[in-house]
Amino acid sequence: MKFNLIIAVVLMLGTFTSCSIIQPTTIKKIKMDYQAHRGGRGLMPENTIAAMLAVMDNAVVTTLEMDLAITKDKQVVVSHDPILNPLITTKPDGSFIKASELNKNIIYQMDYAALEKYDVGLKTHPGFTGQKKLAASIPTLASLIDSVEAKSKITGRKMNYNIEIKSVEGKDGTEHPAPNEFVELVVTTLTKKNILDRTSLQSFDLRPLRVLHEKYPSIKTAYLVFGADCANAEKQIALLGFQPTIYSPEYKYVNQAMIDYCHQKNMQVIPWTVNTKEEINTLIQLKVDGIITDYPNLF
Repeated sequence: MKFNLIIAVVLMLGTFTSCSIIQPTTIKKIKMDYQAHRGGRGLMPENTIAAMLAVMDNAVVTTLEMDLAITKDKQVVVSHDPILNPLITTKPDGSFIKASELNKNIIYQMDYAALEKYDVGLKTHPGFTGQKKLAASIPTLASLIDSVEAKSKITGRKMNYNIEIKSVEGKDGTEHPAPNEFVELVVTTLTKKNILDRTSLQSFDLRPLRVLHEKYPSIKTAYLVFGADCANAEKQIALLGFQPTIYSPEYKYVNQAMIDYCHQKNMQVIPWTVNTKEEINTLIQLKVDGIITDYPNLF
């Protein structure tokens, strides 16, 4: 009888212990950074105010991704290319830019008053035929931020910004200013608009990233990398010379070793440019920290 009582007590204690072990725990959900590449150029004319405002209606999108160029009169403008891209640009007279005219349309050699007369929203992009077409000029970064922040006050939802400094070694003075000046022009604008805490500055060019790290270490940086070299994150970070906030590789080279290494070093991994639902889901399963896509409607 006494033996049976002991067994019963042991079993009862074992049950309580098991229950305490298997009780569900609250798992912190990882917040994905869903970024609209060039404002979602699969849906709207790229890098335009209209695109940024339209994609803000997508409640899943957290970050507006865009690119920068500098005009002759030192205006920071939102453009992926240092030239007026003939794929999307219409001249003030309604004609299109010819291949022979490309060198005559370098943004860094134009004042903004002349640049804003060109349209970048009416011509159908051959790679994104589903874009909504509308009249749109290349905006200044300041005017774009003003428009986004004004809408944010209405929606009550603040957006983050991922902004690329578009520079290439060997093109200083012809297509853009030298890295120090480029960085100063950008940071000055962002400081005036009071959005630095919601902004990351990205680049393929190591030089502006190094300037940012040296002069503005509190600003979040994203290191853009392309090609097979992306896969070896450790090697690429060593080449950069410091640890950025974000490692941003071409999406098809993302692997588990890359993600594990970056996360061990407290770096985020945000690949570009992921344009199918299947690829987005695969990368999310690998536990990337964000997705950059031309088609934010896939989120």
